[in-house]
Amino acid sequence: AGADISGDLSARAETARVLSDALLKYRPYPKPIIAAVNGACAGGGVELMLSTDIRAAAPHARFGLPEVRYSIYPFGGATVKLIQQIGYVHAMELLLTGGLIDAAEAARIGLINRVVPADELMPWALRTAETIAANSPSAVQAVKQQITSTTADHARTREAMDQELGDRVRASAHFQEGVAAFRE
Repeated sequence: AGADISGDLSARAETARVLSDALLKYRPYPKPIIAAVNGACAGGGVELMLSTDIRAAAPHARFGLPEVRYSIYPFGGATVKLIQQIGYVHAMELLLTGGLIDAAEAARIGLINRVVPADELMPWALRTAETIAANSPSAVQAVKQQITSTTADHARTREAMDQELGDRVRASAHFQEGVAAFRE
């Protein structure tokens, strides 16, 4: 799941930096990351998942970016990374509707690689990790570095606009209404 909307949503520069580091928004991570989703994956949960390399989910998993429902700007990387990973129309539908999709739909649009029965999810993740680990470490690391560095470089060029847009949304009356509605 994502952030606690009833908590601090100010996104001061220091908060934004910590969040960006935690979500690997602008920083490439040198090792492959496998996601095994076994439940709700929304908001910041999706944004964290966007920094993973290979993903599977249990059939009951749900995915979404509900921020717009509460007048919150999704500044954890989804506005930059999602379109690169699943394409324009699918990204815009998730970002603009705030709706949730099931695991089958997430697989269909390429948000995850596959749907795996819940009791087989962790064994699948471990087998996948073992398969990667059996390959040439230098080749795996080179592929990972090139792909994630390119993504991080692009995200970094959008950082100032992300902050500006998030600040604009947080300064609006809609933001106060949205957060109050969520809390109620």
